[in-house]
Amino acid sequence: MKVVILCGGEGTRMKEETEFKPKPLVEVGGKPILWHIMKIYAQYGFNEFILTLGYKGEMIKDYFLNWRAFANDFSLDTKTHETNFHNDGQDDFKITFVDTGLKSLTGERVRQIKKYLGGEDFMLTYGDGVANINIQELLDFHKQQGTIGTITGVRPLTRFGIVHHDKGTNKVIGFTQNLVGDFIDKENYHDFLINGGFMVFKNEILDSIGENSMIEELFIPMAQRGELSLYHHKGKWKAMDTYKEVEELNRYWEKDPFWKVW
Repeated sequence: MKVVILCGGEGTRMKEETEFKPKPLVEVGGKPILWHIMKIYAQYGFNEFILTLGYKGEMIKDYFLNWRAFANDFSLDTKTHETNFHNDGQDDFKITFVDTGLKSLTGERVRQIKKYLGGEDFMLTYGDGVANINIQELLDFHKQQGTIGTITGVRPLTRFGIVHHDKGTNKVIGFTQNLVGDFIDKENYHDFLINGGFMVFKNEILDSIGENSMIEELFIPMAQRGELSLYHHKGKWKAMDTYKEVEELNRYWEKDPFWKVW
């Protein structure tokens, strides 16, 4: 099953890092956060990726085209261009790069990669969040649920919207966008979950995505029809949406790289 990673956003809330490069290339522990996300999936045998490119997407292409030089010591003959890599550690990724437009919304980016999925179901995530999630368990759960889509629920941060779900069926029943920063009921804190990415969809969802739309717009009607499930990830999760969170993730990498499942 292929993994689609949304890589098109500009990351306006972290201009210190994204003014000159796309957010997925912002480094954590000396490697782009995109690499960390791909390593999580690859650990469970999912190493075929489709990257939907937008803002400075050419830099993402350049990184992977030249990453042997970035990641290893090597000797170069400048006359013949012969290159000898001395510690050639390589990841086994198979990547399709798709330019989906500078200003395209998430649904439009997914709609444009339909031909590269070959009619297969797929996994989808954002290019800025990591977790110590078991991808195989997520996929098994999705198959057991039999719904069109499954999203991963994680504990919320204040600026995100809450996902409400039926704990008996594990199906999504609604969303709340504006109350997260207001609730103070600490006793029930762990009942509040947000969409942390790491999603799985049947291929048929592609037929429902409209042009220039957000794929998230489909979630409420899907939930109303009982077609959207929630996989509750009870472990750790962290998104990188501000420069402060870049610093936090780098500190985690030094002391507690919880998402390093490989």
